[in-house]
Amino acid sequence: MVLCFKDTIISYLYNQEKNKRIIMKRYLIILAVTLFVTSCKTQQLYLNITEPAPVTVPSFIKSVGVIDRTAPTDNTKKADQIEKVLTLEGSTLDSVGKEESIKGLADELLNNNRFNEVKDLSNLDFRTSAMGAFPNPLSWDIVGTICSEQNVDAVFSLEAYDTDTHVIYAGKSEKETPLVVSLLLEPNTAVETVVKTGWRIYDPKDQVILDEYSLFRTLSTSGSVASTALSLTSRKEAVKKVSNDVGHAYAIRLLPMKISVTRDYYVKGTSNFKIGKRKAQLGQWDEAGTLWEKETTNPKRKIAGRACYNMAILNEINGDFDAAIGWAEKGYSEFRDKLSLRYSRILHDRKNASELLKVQEER
Repeated sequence: MVLCFKDTIISYLYNQEKNKRIIMKRYLIILAVTLFVTSCKTQQLYLNITEPAPVTVPSFIKSVGVIDRTAPTDNTKKADQIEKVLTLEGSTLDSVGKEESIKGLADELLNNNRFNEVKDLSNLDFRTSAMGAFPNPLSWDIVGTICSEQNVDAVFSLEAYDTDTHVIYAGKSEKETPLVVSLLLEPNTAVETVVKTGWRIYDPKDQVILDEYSLFRTLSTSGSVASTALSLTSRKEAVKKVSNDVGHAYAIRLLPMKISVTRDYYVKGTSNFKIGKRKAQLGQWDEAGTLWEKETTNPKRKIAGRACYNMAILNEINGDFDAAIGWAEKGYSEFRDKLSLRYSRILHDRKNASELLKVQEER
């Protein structure tokens, strides 16, 4: 009897565990089917859009000057020279790097046709006590004087420039030991040089700093002492190129950017959605829209909500953001379509961006 009772308990526990596994398996199957059905009700499209530039320069600014504020003061010059000796940067590395950054900036500003004239004013004598970091902004009196004397509308300023070199070995960065010593002590090393720049744009008319931005680029070389030492001799040219690239990269902040975004649109619900899907795949969006619009009055709320959402997609494609927002808001407020709620927020952002883009495109 005792053995029989024990066998009964074991059998009961086994069956309970088996039932749990069966229930869990069924749950996972149902979940997978649900996800599959949900994913199949929409299809994704790629939309190329133009984003406004990160920096907006007023249309009245036609002529600009570029100054260099990175020369050290007498108090910071000695410390800067000591650092260069310890890191093998050389007395001219920063100097030529700054020149190239300003040249890269000026070239790109002229290439993008945003300004009629870009003047190199790096010969003007400015000093900074904030080595490698942003100094306090120039006073508006000084900016106004520069613009008046040089006949420019605004000032681009290289506010910070530094080349920071150190050795990496055994997976660790070494900055305390002089670079020459590190190379001798460690036969296999990696030399890393970080080019650091900081920029400001001064608008004297409105007395506004239009932008304040830092850009970094890194150069890395690895190998034996001989190959590393050889690379150090050509590092000056590499720093010049990278510095020029940084100048170009900063100027591009004034240009609108073309990007690709994705949108989901409904392809299931009625035959009109199925046909509309094929029309959309052929690029016949207006014909697809005619079919979707018919479904916006469908007595089934879910179908009507999907149709309203798709009409918002169509109007975004056509560049009518007000109509797109109206359809998306209707899809959520009247039919509780969840995609419409999220999409309406995206459309509001796109409308604001398009208005800013118009301002930036004024010449």
